[in-house]
Amino acid sequence: MLSRTSRPKLAGRARLRWDNRGRRFMLLHPERGLVLNDTAAEIVKLCDGERSVGEIVDHLKSQYGGAPAAKIEERTLRFLDALAERGLFDRNRAW
Repeated sequence: MLSRTSRPKLAGRARLRWDNRGRRFMLLHPERGLVLNDTAAEIVKLCDGERSVGEIVDHLKSQYGGAPAAKIEERTLRFLDALAERGLFDRNRAW
């Protein structure tokens, strides 16, 4: 499970791509692709192995100031945990 201090980075086999035809972001990995909304794509873009989850959450709070901070953090952690469960992070870097 990730925490605020985790530094998630996509696994080498996972790729974030823009689908011109569907006009949406897709997170591609060998088994399948995930369609991402704009917020989810923003989170994945920030998963560079350098930023902590806390820094990602703080960035989102500054972007979406109208939303409750606790809700942003809870949803971000839940989303990142779901990606981690699918093996989409480099475990050597994320924890």
